[in-house]
Amino acid sequence: MPHGPTGEPPEALPILHRETVQPDWIDYNGHMNLAYYVLVFDHATDALQDVVGLDAAYRAATGGSVFVVEAHLTYDSEVHLGEEMRVHPRVMDVDNKRLHLFHEMFAGDDDRLAATNELMILHVDLKSRRAAPFPAPVLAHLERLKMAHAALPPPPQIGRRIIIKKKV
Repeated sequence: MPHGPTGEPPEALPILHRETVQPDWIDYNGHMNLAYYVLVFDHATDALQDVVGLDAAYRAATGGSVFVVEAHLTYDSEVHLGEEMRVHPRVMDVDNKRLHLFHEMFAGDDDRLAATNELMILHVDLKSRRAAPFPAPVLAHLERLKMAHAALPPPPQIGRRIIIKKKV
């Protein structure tokens, strides 16, 4: 059985989003263009919001939402036309206004790691456009997910930075 980059079986984390590569997502290199990785990860983030109670009904009723304030992507293997992608989310950390989220995207019949997406998300009041605390039930749900995901080894891609290492 294929394993994720941290050694856990992909099913150790829930699949909250599945999507298939569309013809117009293919670029001049013959694989999925980088913009569509972001789109698929964004759809997975929306799916997680629905699970924890930050869905469309919540946004309409409260005027609360989330903004991504930082994002990091890794591209680990090519994804091609017609391949299915499966995204597994991990809650790495959470406080009363921020969520540190990490997604792993697996693709194809071989369940290979295709990409990862690390996000810092801020809960906001859309009227004031300022950070606002998560509602208590949402925060509790995110804390439970964080505790469950803490049992897994940390992904090697987390906290990476972009730098050209100079040879001395």
